[in-house]
Amino acid sequence: MNDRSLLGPADVDDDRLGAMVAALLGHRPEDVHVTCSTAVPVDYDLPAITTASRHWVQGTATTPVGDEDFRIFVKHVQSWERHPFFAFVPEESRAEAAAGVPWRTEPLAYRSDLGDRLPDGLTMPRALGVFDLDELSAAVWLEEIHADRPPWDLTRFRRAAYLLGRLAASPRVAERRDVGQYDWTIRHYVEGRLGVQVLPALRDQGLWHHPVIAGAFDDVLRTRILAAADRLGAYTDELLGYPRLSSHGDASPNNLLAGKTPDAFVLIDYGFWLGNPVAFDLGQLLVGDVQIGRRSPDLLAETDEAIVPAYVEGLHAEGCDLDERAVRRAHALHLLIFTGLSTLPFELLDQPPTPELHTTAATRAAIARYSLDLLDATGG
Repeated sequence: MNDRSLLGPADVDDDRLGAMVAALLGHRPEDVHVTCSTAVPVDYDLPAITTASRHWVQGTATTPVGDEDFRIFVKHVQSWERHPFFAFVPEESRAEAAAGVPWRTEPLAYRSDLGDRLPDGLTMPRALGVFDLDELSAAVWLEEIHADRPPWDLTRFRRAAYLLGRLAASPRVAERRDVGQYDWTIRHYVEGRLGVQVLPALRDQGLWHHPVIAGAFDDVLRTRILAAADRLGAYTDELLGYPRLSSHGDASPNNLLAGKTPDAFVLIDYGFWLGNPVAFDLGQLLVGDVQIGRRSPDLLAETDEAIVPAYVEGLHAEGCDLDERAVRRAHALHLLIFTGLSTLPFELLDQPPTPELHTTAATRAAIARYSLDLLDATGG
């Protein structure tokens, strides 16, 4: 029995599924017959505005060696103009807003030979099929990655940072840096999300008096955030003066799965893959697990001291001679622009002021404070 109705438009016909299963199991397509298949939702609690759905397609196929089970990960990606949140974008800003989030990059990355170009120690899931569904969506069918989540100690952070440094500076990876065909720079983010949403919220004095925010963001922190916001143009210009290297775009620990050996990683989620100023990936490596409550903000400083030198070592291994001081400054600017300035939980203030919400606000305040301290320590 085959029932993959939960996939909706992301489904394929039985012949195409059979060919993908054959490739997955290592047989010729004509020797494989899928006898049953079902689709079940993936248990994943981190939503994304460009992801319509995530499913497992699993079942059994008759092959030359007998009946074999299979499981394939199916990700349905789409323009975020199809997400319910898009209804809140003002009509006059919708075209710019839709163009500001690159939904096509991930399918294009999986269609490319990027996986063959990653530095030793990094791999990406094998794409069994990438299918355009219409002009605003596509489906990516990937092999299952059997990976536990080992503890992220400082050794693991160092190794990840080293490999991200090598990825950033690798000449072979650079040839696929723009595979997503997405014309975007940090200035687009500054003028878009920050300029349209974040900065107006920061300058709303009433917001700072909300009990959840006032309890976490004291007057000193508020003053520092607003002062940094006033200098955002200069910080953006400074950051864009650094060398443009390859970046994963969301290199949080959640997207660095365990590889086949203890010092290897499987890098997933290529929605924001492109070129950015050096050190872009250090920000999410540092704060990704803190933002979702998996890691204490008290560990930010010691983690940072581990990852920056390791990243620089990775750059040097690929022939990029930037020194640690320059990388640390670029990292500080990235962290401020992409995380520090947008830490106020204004999108959550319509919820009851639960202890959990107060904890979230306190964590975000700690991240903001750390980002500002790092900015000051690297030149203000």
